[in-house]
Amino acid sequence: MNILTKDINRGLAQELKQAVIDIKTAILQSQARAAKMISGSQLSLYFGVGLYVSANSRDGKWGTGAIKSISDQLRRELPGLRGFSEESIKKMRTFAEFWSQYINRSPTATDLDSFNLKDQILHDTFSLAKWSPLATEINRDEFLGISFSHHMEILHKTKNIHEVLFCIHEAVVHQWDKYTLRDVLKAGIPQPEHTAPNNFAQTMPTAKVAMKAIRMFKDEYLLDYINVEDIDAEEDDVDEKIVEQRIVQNIKRFIMTLGRDFAFVGNQYHLEVYGEELKSDLLFFNRELNALVAIELKKGKFKPAYLGQLHAYMQVLDDKIKKPHENPCIGIVLCRSANQAYAEYAVRDYNKPMGVSTYKTLAEMPTSLQQILPDVEELKKLIKEESD
Repeated sequence: MNILTKDINRGLAQELKQAVIDIKTAILQSQARAAKMISGSQLSLYFGVGLYVSANSRDGKWGTGAIKSISDQLRRELPGLRGFSEESIKKMRTFAEFWSQYINRSPTATDLDSFNLKDQILHDTFSLAKWSPLATEINRDEFLGISFSHHMEILHKTKNIHEVLFCIHEAVVHQWDKYTLRDVLKAGIPQPEHTAPNNFAQTMPTAKVAMKAIRMFKDEYLLDYINVEDIDAEEDDVDEKIVEQRIVQNIKRFIMTLGRDFAFVGNQYHLEVYGEELKSDLLFFNRELNALVAIELKKGKFKPAYLGQLHAYMQVLDDKIKKPHENPCIGIVLCRSANQAYAEYAVRDYNKPMGVSTYKTLAEMPTSLQQILPDVEELKKLIKEESD
């Protein structure tokens, strides 16, 4: 080994030693702010360390094995330290490289160099004062409301920022632990758009069945055979019957709107328990989900009380009607309009699988969409062809 090579190795060793000092200092400073790291503080630390490691390792400056060397030395100098294995530090790098595109960037920033962190670690990056005004699509409370492990599960399974934000939101709303989140992601990520507010992930037998249900029930349905003037002209206790009558009269089209594998069981389905008579507006069976589906129709805006009414029907359906081999009944409130965030909040604590969807009539659709929809005769022809 010549003198030049020895000098290079000696210089690299000194840089890695300095890296250990820098990361160790950042850890101790972060721990000093709180006896126990809360999620936001930990995420800030991991983000800062990740940026620092990325800036120094991606260009080959540190060389192969550097991250392992840093990890080993950190654990020697900080006995009992957890979360800073070689694999964990690499995950921090992945975490930082993804989120650096959206957080704490100047309007003209194009790469990691904009952070100027090759020689320093900022471990309070996610403090409110430093949260970038450019990150308008990111719900700060939700982002900081899940653990680093949750974040990494999501980043390993998603393709873009929209899916990431959707999964973070779902994890927070449904209070999934890391293992439940992993099962949900394995079953397949539902599309963020057009997903009905629901509690399927917490209440259905398996994550796979829950994901099928999440993908199956949309946030909004077009019922173009309902006359909006008739609905608006009637009193509240009458117009829901009109909606039900129009659906039953066009049951094939309604089933086509719902999707595949639905079979119509009946409307105003009679239920009785302890001498009390109940009637479920619409009852279906879905072969893919192997479950009864009760739909409660409402004319106006969503109200939490509708869930309680539907829940009572579902209790009787599960106790008296459901077959032993079937999954628990699924309930859907189908109403004219709904605040989706509020509906998702309201349905969260129910112990039976429930969702909230809305409907529009053809007259309520934008003119541009009405023009591309087939007319009634074309739909009749499609239905006839489907039946033949």
